[in-house]
Amino acid sequence: MTRPFHQVAYTVEDLDAAVRDWTDLCDVGPWSVWTMGPDVLADMHYQGEPAEFAIRHALAWSGEMQIELVQPLSGPSIFADQLAASGPGLNHVGRLVDDRAAERTALIARGFRAVQGATFGASRDGRFEYFAAPDGTHVIELIQPPSERFAPDYIHPEREA
Repeated sequence: MTRPFHQVAYTVEDLDAAVRDWTDLCDVGPWSVWTMGPDVLADMHYQGEPAEFAIRHALAWSGEMQIELVQPLSGPSIFADQLAASGPGLNHVGRLVDDRAAERTALIARGFRAVQGATFGASRDGRFEYFAAPDGTHVIELIQPPSERFAPDYIHPEREA
């Protein structure tokens, strides 16, 4: 693994409420919020099979750590699985990668298995993929950022002009 983890992600039931809580209770923000589904994602897979899914997610920084909140909307996902099995809470840690194929190969060699992923971004050259540990205790996301992003649905709190 060439880079340290830079993100910690939580599954939530209500993204808007979670964004407000993290802002009000933890002084984290501003949050950028996106809706991502088949209209903006491609090459989606879940548990080794092609699958369409949709999520809403929000990103904000706390120092050098990015916090991500994810609400599943439709289709199969590791987030919907978590809500059904144990409720909201910590879902995964993420790391940016320069060579996704090499990092993917390294995780699989350690016994991790790919559980979900997709291509994203306005440029459709970004990729995220989640890998479950052999014992199921944790999930690692490999993130290859897109060269061009979509504008967020909204930012909370709103930035002053």
